[in-house]
Amino acid sequence: MNKKALETLLLSTGGVLLVFVILVAGNFLLSAVPARIDLTQGDVYTLSDGTRQVLGKLESPVKIRFYYSQGNSAVPVALKTFAKRVEDLLAEYKSASGGKLVIEKLNPEPDSDAEDSASLDGVDGQLTNAQEKFYLGLSVSFLDQKVSIPILAPERERLLEYDITRAISQVTQTKKAVVGVMSALPVFGRSLDPTGGKQPADPWVVLSELKRNFDVREVAQSAARIPNDIKVLLVIHPRDLTEEGEYAIDQFVLRGGKLIAFLDPYCYFDQQRDVQNPFGGTQATSSSFPRLLKAWGYDMPLGKVVADLTFASGQGARLLPTLLNLQGDALNQDDVVTSQVGTMLIPFGSWFVPLSEAKDGAKDAAKDAPAAKPLVTGLTSTVLAKTSPNSMLVDLIIATLTGEPSTRGFEPSGKEHPLALRLSGKFKTAFPEGKPQPYAPPPPPPKKGEKAAPEPVAKPAADVPHLTEAKEDTQVVIVSDADMLADGAAVEVQEVFGQKVIVPRNGNLNFLQSLVEQFAGDSALGSLRSRAAFSKPLTVTQNLAQRAQEQYLGKIKELEDNLQQTQDKLQALQKARGAGAGTVLTPEQQTEVEAFRKKSLETKGELKELRKTLRIETDRLEFTTKLVNIGLMPLLVALAGLLLFLSRRRRTAARA
Repeated sequence: MNKKALETLLLSTGGVLLVFVILVAGNFLLSAVPARIDLTQGDVYTLSDGTRQVLGKLESPVKIRFYYSQGNSAVPVALKTFAKRVEDLLAEYKSASGGKLVIEKLNPEPDSDAEDSASLDGVDGQLTNAQEKFYLGLSVSFLDQKVSIPILAPERERLLEYDITRAISQVTQTKKAVVGVMSALPVFGRSLDPTGGKQPADPWVVLSELKRNFDVREVAQSAARIPNDIKVLLVIHPRDLTEEGEYAIDQFVLRGGKLIAFLDPYCYFDQQRDVQNPFGGTQATSSSFPRLLKAWGYDMPLGKVVADLTFASGQGARLLPTLLNLQGDALNQDDVVTSQVGTMLIPFGSWFVPLSEAKDGAKDAAKDAPAAKPLVTGLTSTVLAKTSPNSMLVDLIIATLTGEPSTRGFEPSGKEHPLALRLSGKFKTAFPEGKPQPYAPPPPPPKKGEKAAPEPVAKPAADVPHLTEAKEDTQVVIVSDADMLADGAAVEVQEVFGQKVIVPRNGNLNFLQSLVEQFAGDSALGSLRSRAAFSKPLTVTQNLAQRAQEQYLGKIKELEDNLQQTQDKLQALQKARGAGAGTVLTPEQQTEVEAFRKKSLETKGELKELRKTLRIETDRLEFTTKLVNIGLMPLLVALAGLLLFLSRRRRTAARA
């Protein structure tokens, strides 16, 4: 080896060692600095402001015991990776608490003290496919209060921060807020009714989740007054609500109570027998606030439901325009609640029409319902959820149709319409004449020779004053759908290693809980809902499918127009021939029919080609995206290595 080659070898070896020392020293020094940068979209590795607010209120140490079977080789790799993310999140909690949060990591091996501790803390063991038990859960304790999360499941990772922060908030609360629930649906569950033929039902998950944080009480729809200790009133599908019940809600709001109301023009999960047609089976019911909505400056059209092709569910033959999957701009990103929801599913809902834009109530609400402010002084309206301009109201008879039949005659309104509203300010009563009197049947007509009985004079209750206007500002949220809270629309029950885990299908459950938490006073929890997901949808693919769908509907509209024109021409020709000409088609009519059939075949061929092009473009886009995501980084590394090799070889050749 010559002198120059030896010098090059020593320099290269020394350079590598020097770089190694610099990296180790730099990593050691930077690890001591309590700072990091989260470059992920949605800041999935960063605690939200709500969590920091809850941690900032801690006055005494709160203990979190994290149970994880670390040495169990039967634990799936995916769960091990998820457990590491949970551990990292708990480290963030400890760092942000300023020493007020104590984290204990326990490994519950069989027949160990840690396993006994897990059992006492309510953390359940799970079974792997090999029927081996392992633990992945935690408990939060403060003084004599304890809340456990028995199972930490990857399927619920988006709500992990909320679950932990909610547990911390629960154990530090001294008294739970009272939430009243008024509903015509069996939200509290239902026992077996042999006489009525109704099957037993479990309580809705939304109620079970609310009971974990609040004192939830049932309020009858016939209640003459909402109890004073109720802070938030939740009304879900008030079918057959009387004026007395509506008046009780009115006075509750004027006393400063917070109201969240889910109304519905077509409650799919409330099928009742058709009284007018005993042989017609069951039909979906409707609910509204006839007087309250008008007093607040809005109306909600009944007898029709919203169809939106931009936020429709399904594709092709399973396209359901009335099952809205709201996301992105459809949800108010400036509101603390809807900005954290992610997605919302609204089945067969309606929209709210501002009375300030209504024109004598004679025109179709689909064309006279822009998202404008109501004509009510003292109230401010904020749209929480809305449709796209590519929406309209459709008749109930086609509400559940799918595929091509659901889009026939579709004419977009060209405007965005409010589906959920937040009203705030000093409300005025919807009953200026006072409390409505309960209905009393008229007295029987007097018999011959008898005097008619005097009509009874109703006396107002002296101990309950009638309020005409609220003294302070309060808030009301109205939503034009109630099906969204049912278990079939909001959650999915999964079996995870022999345990039942509630997994949200969307942000419906989060939406309701955030509203209740905000109205009940713990607004910090409302900002934690539904963190950003680790996986991101291919929005470009969705936009491409939407554009193709619009073209597809245009072709359908063209076909329908041609059909109508041909029928009109056939009727005109038949009329010209006279009534006695019979039903045999003339040559002119046969020509018209053949022309239509030819045009129909051509249009169907174009539709088929459009669907084929859509599939090809979508598959190509997905393949390109996967290729870039999977192969781009290794390709860049390989190119960088090749360029470095060629550069060094060129320098070596130049030196030689």
